[in-house]
Amino acid sequence: MKEALVKKLQARTATVGVVGLGYVGLPLAISFANSGLRVVGFDVDEAKVSELSKGRSYIDHIPSDRVREAVKHGFSATTQYAKAHEADALVICVPTPLGRHREPDLSYVRSTMDSLVPHARRGQVLVLESTTYPGTTEEELVPRVERHGYTVGADFFVAYSPEREDPGNADFTISTIPKVVSGVTEHCADIAEALYATVAKTTVRVSSVKAAEMTKLLENIHRAVNIGLVNEMKIVADRMGIDIHEVIRAAATKPFGFTPYYPGPGLGGHCIPIDPFYLTWKAREFGVNTRFIELAGEVNTAMPEWVVGKIADALNVRETTVYGAHVLVLGIAYKKNVGDMRESPAVRVMELLQDKGAKIAYSDPHVPVFPQMREHHFDLASETLTSDFIESQDVVVLATDHDDFDYDFVLRHAKLVVDTRGRFTDPHDHVVNA
Repeated sequence: MKEALVKKLQARTATVGVVGLGYVGLPLAISFANSGLRVVGFDVDEAKVSELSKGRSYIDHIPSDRVREAVKHGFSATTQYAKAHEADALVICVPTPLGRHREPDLSYVRSTMDSLVPHARRGQVLVLESTTYPGTTEEELVPRVERHGYTVGADFFVAYSPEREDPGNADFTISTIPKVVSGVTEHCADIAEALYATVAKTTVRVSSVKAAEMTKLLENIHRAVNIGLVNEMKIVADRMGIDIHEVIRAAATKPFGFTPYYPGPGLGGHCIPIDPFYLTWKAREFGVNTRFIELAGEVNTAMPEWVVGKIADALNVRETTVYGAHVLVLGIAYKKNVGDMRESPAVRVMELLQDKGAKIAYSDPHVPVFPQMREHHFDLASETLTSDFIESQDVVVLATDHDDFDYDFVLRHAKLVVDTRGRFTDPHDHVVNA
């Protein structure tokens, strides 16, 4: 069965099912379709499926013409998991958030497996791409497959390949980013390698699914720890009257031994704020306390409170209080030039300010209306940045530095700017770095 499936993938006669058509799953599905494979996309959201079926994208950095091109190559979207039977490969790209107590929430993975496996068949490969702790593939996927009578590595194949999508980054695509692949058995890994060789120029095979799961955690924890370091350095530099962004620019001129990381109002996105807690949770099972990683998480999690303190101090100097102040937040997505709101620190800043009595407004060209979120809600829509509106605000807080903003215009009309991103490099009396 292994040889037959590998041959189908290499000949581009296989069908690939991508489960979860969000920021990770949709570009992956498009890439598979454009490589010549027939692709079926699965999602529980009927509105998303409807839009894709009409050739329209609902993710702002993925143009609709890319969806239409994929449809021409055989891509289709559905909410019917029964169609999983048609696929030769099934790739799971569903969220893995944290629970209320920062414990791993694998409910999306489990429910997806429970929906897929009854429609599976012999000769398929099932790949998990969702970021998770080492052991998830073998503990959650394999038993569910085996309960249906399949033998993993013989008549059914299970693999893990961590996603490396960077939304909005035009410099790196699925084809150019090396793809880490692994399998529960050698046969499983062989098939995973053949699958991703259809879309990635380079595959990087590791010895086990646990090694692949840990690879993804290391990549993102590396970033989280270094961002935690530079956020802490920002606080120290602020107390000393030093511009941390000037320091970073100077340090980055060193041609070896230094990689620049940049401070901000906290961490956002679907990986970096979450992944460290996946590892710290799993490490406790082995009696290990990950103090270094947890400290970085604490620093990053506390940044919104520090930003709000800087806003309050800046208003106090101008004989204004946070209570009753009109606050305009520029950019509420978690990173520049995308509309992704997951774990956005800007939302926490907005909540803290509102709790103190501030009157909140926001402007974000990528988020026209504040979306429905599991734990956060504002009945707000993005404001148009007119001179009159900016002048009516007591403070403008730059939380996410989208390229679409006219920063000179904001600077001319704002009474006070609190900059959390170091966008305003020249000194101004009414600009405060935070």
